[in-house]
Amino acid sequence: MTDRSSRRIDLPLVDHHCHGVVGAELTDDEFRSLATESDWPAPAGTDSLDSPFGLAVRRFCAPVLGLEPLAPLDEYLARRRGIGAAEANRLLLRSTGTSHYLLDTGIRDARLPGPDAMAVSADARVREIVRIERVAEDFASESTAAGFVAKFPETLAARAREAVGVKSIVAYRHGFDIPAERPSGREVLQAADAWFHTAEETGSFRITDPILLRFGLWSGIDTGLPVQLHTGYGDSDVQLFRADPSRLNALFRATRSRGVDFMLLHCYPFIREAGILAQVFPHVYLDVGLVSHYLGPSAGTSIRQAMEVAPFSKILYSSDSYGLAEHYAVSAANWRTSFAALMDDWIDSGWATADDAERIATMVATENANRVYNLNP
Repeated sequence: MTDRSSRRIDLPLVDHHCHGVVGAELTDDEFRSLATESDWPAPAGTDSLDSPFGLAVRRFCAPVLGLEPLAPLDEYLARRRGIGAAEANRLLLRSTGTSHYLLDTGIRDARLPGPDAMAVSADARVREIVRIERVAEDFASESTAAGFVAKFPETLAARAREAVGVKSIVAYRHGFDIPAERPSGREVLQAADAWFHTAEETGSFRITDPILLRFGLWSGIDTGLPVQLHTGYGDSDVQLFRADPSRLNALFRATRSRGVDFMLLHCYPFIREAGILAQVFPHVYLDVGLVSHYLGPSAGTSIRQAMEVAPFSKILYSSDSYGLAEHYAVSAANWRTSFAALMDDWIDSGWATADDAERIATMVATENANRVYNLNP
């Protein structure tokens, strides 16, 4: 913890879930498009940066690029263009004080750099999280239905050999209202036959069948690595009520003795549900990434909710940043400021000592991720 007047925690962060930054120069419209989870252009008369995230960019990012706090957005965007995307990304990423980024490489966006380029720009270690559905789709495009069923588990295991975790987006592709048990071989083969037949007609191997999604999820569990699960708020693919993590209760019961940890990502607005799951099940963890930049001044509310029920050893930091280095910078600054304010409140009201606050902050910022993902040599 720092001096109380700064109300900020200066600790290294492990960003246990993120997606990389666009290295190319961005127009103002492209920047605005990346500043929202929406897939559609903003209607006339609206602006995605006239938002809590826009305020946060002006507050936290403008000084990093040499402007006054709360500089106007057009001045900020002009400054960003003036110094160039590479320099803006370097400055903003390094302002976060992040020691490790765990990078989900499953998004199909050629503008995103790989782990090595990200490590250079951020001056940090970058480890990979393998997205199960991306591996399934890539492998299916080179296989047969029977070959996919027979070989996908070992293909995923090989692909994840150097990774520190795997991730599933079953919440996007179907939702959590699926049976908890591993599907039978016959079920998987029938579903794969139908999937390959559809792919022949459409030219796309986008995986949405709930049986195949379960097959992929259980193949991820079999790797023994931590399994990240998107929950709650996300882009337009998500039916929010089906992304409620409390629907995963049966899965967590079925996997309790398998020695595999589940990482609930984002969780908003189901933060309290996720916290209860993390308290009840020994192999469940949570974060409140994504909203740490999009909620702007209200991010502290979500951070406080995450700290209500779950043991402190089950809560992690993430940004879930995608595309803009500003997402990383805002998430880190907002988390540091909001978490410090929470710890100050606990100290002032007699709930914790300064040493307690330091220990708790260190657990959430770094130690829990180091332990779960085995990041320390």
